[in-house]
Amino acid sequence: MRLGVVAIIATFALDGPERCSGLPIVRYDGDSLARTLGPGFERLATVADLHRTPSGGEQRFQFSLFRRLADV
Repeated sequence: MRLGVVAIIATFALDGPERCSGLPIVRYDGDSLARTLGPGFERLATVADLHRTPSGGEQRFQFSLFRRLADV
């Protein structure tokens, strides 16, 4: 990935489901995702989203926007 390029990363939120399609998942908020990506990325924004499933359930997601600062 080139320097200055941006990426939007969507994950299950910290209060999202623990499993999806029967598989265990990892949940993030903007801070924990930034720590996972490391110092080569700057978080520009994070937005929470409540998704309603076709069956009427709710799943919480978060979307974070990052900019690449350095090759790491």
